[in-house]
Amino acid sequence: MEFKTDVLLHGGDYNPDQWLDRPDILERDAEMLAESGCNVVSLGIFAWSTLEPEEGVFRLDWMEQVIDRLYAKGIRVILATPSGARPKWLADKYPEVLRVDKARRRQLFGVRHNHCYTSPVYREKVRIINQKLAERFGNHPAVIMWHISNEYGGECHCPLCQAAFRDWLKEKYQTIGNLNSRWCTTFWSHTYQSFDDIESPSEIGETQLHALNLDWKRFVTHQTRDFMRWEIKAVRDAGSSLPVTANLMYYFDGLDYFKMAKDIDVVSWDTYPTWGKKEDIAIARDNAMCHDLMRSLKKKPFFQMESCPSSTNWQGISKLKKPGILFAQSMQPIAHGGEGALYFQIRQSRGASEKFHGAVIDHYGGSDTRVFREVTEVGDTLKAISEVAGSRVESPVALLYDWSSNWAMEDSQGPRNKGLHHHEALLKMYGGFRKLGLNVDLVDEDCSLENYKVLAITMGYIFKEGFAEKVKTFVENGGTLITTYWSGIADDTDRCYLDGVPYGLMDVLGLRSEEIDGLYDWEENHLIPVGGNELGLTKTYSCRYLCDLVRVNGAEPLMVYGDDFYAGHAALTKNTYGKGTACYVAADAEEAFYDDFIAALMKEKGIKAPVTGAIPVGLEVTTRETDTLRYYFYQNFSAHPVKLPLPEGAFETVYGDAEAELKPLGMVVLKAEKEISFV
Repeated sequence: MEFKTDVLLHGGDYNPDQWLDRPDILERDAEMLAESGCNVVSLGIFAWSTLEPEEGVFRLDWMEQVIDRLYAKGIRVILATPSGARPKWLADKYPEVLRVDKARRRQLFGVRHNHCYTSPVYREKVRIINQKLAERFGNHPAVIMWHISNEYGGECHCPLCQAAFRDWLKEKYQTIGNLNSRWCTTFWSHTYQSFDDIESPSEIGETQLHALNLDWKRFVTHQTRDFMRWEIKAVRDAGSSLPVTANLMYYFDGLDYFKMAKDIDVVSWDTYPTWGKKEDIAIARDNAMCHDLMRSLKKKPFFQMESCPSSTNWQGISKLKKPGILFAQSMQPIAHGGEGALYFQIRQSRGASEKFHGAVIDHYGGSDTRVFREVTEVGDTLKAISEVAGSRVESPVALLYDWSSNWAMEDSQGPRNKGLHHHEALLKMYGGFRKLGLNVDLVDEDCSLENYKVLAITMGYIFKEGFAEKVKTFVENGGTLITTYWSGIADDTDRCYLDGVPYGLMDVLGLRSEEIDGLYDWEENHLIPVGGNELGLTKTYSCRYLCDLVRVNGAEPLMVYGDDFYAGHAALTKNTYGKGTACYVAADAEEAFYDDFIAALMKEKGIKAPVTGAIPVGLEVTTRETDTLRYYFYQNFSAHPVKLPLPEGAFETVYGDAEAELKPLGMVVLKAEKEISFV
């Protein structure tokens, strides 16, 4: 189902089941939500024990009363299925629903997500409660969407899951001989005689068979996704056709979100940046890249399901958000193509795990708090810029982010087992484009490369079958490719490619990787420009962690190493292939290198953002558009006021003052007509 709204969502995770003994508080909550400009709540996420206190005994009246009260105040509901935390009676009566850990120990009842996605009993109980909710509320005018479970994650190693894993492997490999070949099981004499021999990875068993580890992670995604589809089918079978979402998490390692996103109608995610841990510019860029990842999962508008209005209770340090941070953080998803900014939580719980987690309404319960005022400011601003709802983000740049490749690379045992620094390298590449005001999509190896001008592959360790050919076609047809060290090393079962790497792209790049040097943390090398190089690079840059030694075969060296026995070897190259260009970055270079190199390359290719002048340090420029309009979002994450580089031609102001300097953490939104070509 398509999710469409003519407003930007503002609200958060509301748990009235914690306050059913205080009707006065429930009444006050509705009033304060309306006062703060909240127009939606996510409801019932952890309410199963209140909805079904005993097996087969359902109490839903309280929820209907809450929904009706909110709707009377103009507040809509995203209704949750409660599978993220099951009631104790369910675990006590049906112990098979409890997860088994890697050491094969069945866990006790407790915390959240301690349940087996494979268990027929658990699936049946989830189906029943989901259908009860859908039958009662699936057509309520206040309810606009389904919130399927909560932050899916974790894995189970019980006999039921082991059997399902073996079935999954049989379907994938067909014969045990094929599996043995693809997994390279002759190493250490680990050859399997039957699929029945296979166990999931365990610290008391197999951990060194990399293809097993990789396929287990893929299976966990498969089984979680299958369970999520089961949940969605339950509400559909009960007659509800509302859109569905599942709240995803920050670069979550446990699930392949490109695959999970296929089964939901709209992506939402929970963002908890550690503001103050680093400078705001760095934190904002990392958060921005995750917003772009979430938008890219379906290439559709998404929204922020959770963020903390104040300080969290679970991070190492519970840092307060200084004035302006809540506003800036809430506006950032909107700039990056989001349709809403929601919080966890609406009212602070009185006891248990998250009693000190920040909330719109704290224990004091009044509206005269700093946090409540800032939430209200966000609500007012979202109303003021509501016309951007439904607009999209168009990106000239695709940055590879592939879960299978990431999993395999981190498990590869070489060339550095204490920090490949992949995420940091991604951020440096991403930042080089974003500092130019270029929108960036994050893609996996299955995504289409059509309509992109640039493809950036940062440590693309696995090249699955067909990917290199897709990249080659992209460059041949005029695309610009930037590839780094440690790319195209292994196939999709983590078998190393023979006959040279980067696999399938040696002719495109005009080189072959021969060796890669893992540097100690205290070591560094340098990239020195070749005189008169094509991009006009003149500075020397440091590099750390990984240095690739390549044999050039047609590519033009732009920079060379300055130190060690490979001083003078090519460290940055450029090659023409077909109508396109392919560059190779051989080392983990410093941030300034990416900024200068990408700026020079984009200038050569004529790829630029539609603003005039240089973009000041710390200013984030992002664009959204309709068929006829382009919106320009400016957010200042630096510590100083900055002057805005304005759009070319005429524009109107949607929010803020385009002529004045933009203060730290402030925002300006402009719009202009797009040039339309009638070809």
